[in-house]
Amino acid sequence: MVALGIGGLPMANTMVFRSELQSMVPDRFLGIDSSSSSRQRDLVFVVNPHGANGSTGKEWRKLVPYLRSRFGKECNICESLTSGPCHAIDITREAIREGADAVIAVGGDGTLHEVVNGFFWGGKPVTCQMKESTRSTALGLIPLGTGSDFARTFGWKNDPREAIERVARGLRSRIDVGVISEESCENHYFINVADIHLSAKAGFHAARYKRFGKLCYVIGALQGFMGHQNQDLRIKINEGEWETYPQVTAICIGNAKYFGGGMKIAPSADPYSGNLEVVILQNFKWYDFVLKLHKLYNGTHLSVKNVSSKSVLSIEVEDISGKGGVYIQSDGEHLGFLPKKISVHPGAIEMIV
Repeated sequence: MVALGIGGLPMANTMVFRSELQSMVPDRFLGIDSSSSSRQRDLVFVVNPHGANGSTGKEWRKLVPYLRSRFGKECNICESLTSGPCHAIDITREAIREGADAVIAVGGDGTLHEVVNGFFWGGKPVTCQMKESTRSTALGLIPLGTGSDFARTFGWKNDPREAIERVARGLRSRIDVGVISEESCENHYFINVADIHLSAKAGFHAARYKRFGKLCYVIGALQGFMGHQNQDLRIKINEGEWETYPQVTAICIGNAKYFGGGMKIAPSADPYSGNLEVVILQNFKWYDFVLKLHKLYNGTHLSVKNVSSKSVLSIEVEDISGKGGVYIQSDGEHLGFLPKKISVHPGAIEMIV
């Protein structure tokens, strides 16, 4: 991790993180009153410089002078540029262990996804190793990526200065996180939407075309449809009985509302609710998506035939065809294939809102 020096240039990697007390305020928010503490807040900005075809890195460098002037001596500003897949996970874990006040993801949903996974290790939350620390590390977001779908649920724009003001205010609120588990595998966490079958397959292909911006979602969808077949799947809700769902096209499990570059797939999802919204599409043909695409984007598709929705604490999904190869992804990241169990971890992370 690298502190920002004069003119935004990197300083030596010598920063030691500190933390301050937090106080309760009305509703569900935890406020930060910097005027009442002599300690500086330590903010770690995790930046994907290659996000959005490199524009994330360029925009970040433009932001650095404003960031320094906005926070002044109030905060220790630390930037860390990711160098490849999963690097943001390691950065986040290190920052939390060293007592950072907040870790702020700078980029799109992929960067945010990695930072969220950095809040956990071995199925448990990562904690500060400094004995004098009395508060937890918060999660922040400056949306600068291709999709930025999670930010849409909160009504946040892709306006970095507006996001910096949120960080400056420092209001915190506990939000839910989804957990994806499988026997003999490490838990995986998601903050936005996990999805199965066609949409996950389309997302897998879309990731290869991110250089085309939001057009990657169209390309991914076209490739996803090639050779696609609806599948009978076994589903267990809330540890109940297994049920067979015939001709499943896609299953979307929302902690938040949007995915795929602005599609309001889980309109009833709420990251404060303690539940996940499951939306199941069955027996869809390619022309159904063409005819009903506008409903998927504006969130009115729950009234469409062959679409069902329910609020759950957990859902398990198995492929019963014996063919295998049913894709699953979360927050746009490919996670392999079924079977999987997805559950909610209520209030798992404090987020700057």
